[in-house]
Amino acid sequence: MTGTGEAVVFWILAFFAVAGALGLLFARKAVHAALGMAMTMLVLGIFYIGQGAPFLGVVQVFVYSGAVMMLFLFVLMLVGVDSSDSLVETIRGQKWAALLLSLGLALMLVIGIGHITVAGEPTLESANLGGNVSAMANFIFGKYVWVFEVTSALLITAALGAMVLAHRERMGAKPSQKDLSKERFQRNEHVSGLPAPGVYARHNAVDTPALLPDGSPSALSVSRTLVERDQVAGPGRFTAAEQNLQNEIEEGRTR
Repeated sequence: MTGTGEAVVFWILAFFAVAGALGLLFARKAVHAALGMAMTMLVLGIFYIGQGAPFLGVVQVFVYSGAVMMLFLFVLMLVGVDSSDSLVETIRGQKWAALLLSLGLALMLVIGIGHITVAGEPTLESANLGGNVSAMANFIFGKYVWVFEVTSALLITAALGAMVLAHRERMGAKPSQKDLSKERFQRNEHVSGLPAPGVYARHNAVDTPALLPDGSPSALSVSRTLVERDQVAGPGRFTAAEQNLQNEIEEGRTR
């Protein structure tokens, strides 16, 4: 029998699970859809824990909500896919392929559900016979191995879906080095090229700015990305080290 507390938790969290599922289907932006699916996965983990399956609940939260879905969410946030991009079919035939795969998956589910037989009411003792982890392994890699493989196929399908969403067709040809050089000469900007990063006796990296003839650092010698991240190494510590070496040399000469 279901306890009162368990029933209350179920009916409260069921609203959030259904809301997340509906958000996955009807959200206008891919980021919001991923957030809705992550919320549904998290609620499912709580349901497992409430049903006395803490291992499944923790795996559900860590693997699906904490790893897979968050990875998809961060990828979508980085590429900046919006609703206008998702309506453009960049790969020919993807809608028909998705329709055929969906029909095939639905047929497999119907056949699987139709072959379910219940030989008796299972108990927790019979399910955990020989140990909880061993019994779970026997079920996953034995009786329900095909269901496990279908689940892995769904994860692969989700990864392919994320790549399809992030796929962009280039509108024009990619400019070559020769084209960029011609454009730079036409604008008469940086005709000789941008200065290279600085080179020191103890340090040589792209985050070190080059020094101009007057000794000041050149802002054009480092990437704008490093500047925005505040990861540019100033030349002060290197010039100070050189000055210390010079002082030691002068002190050695005076002795």
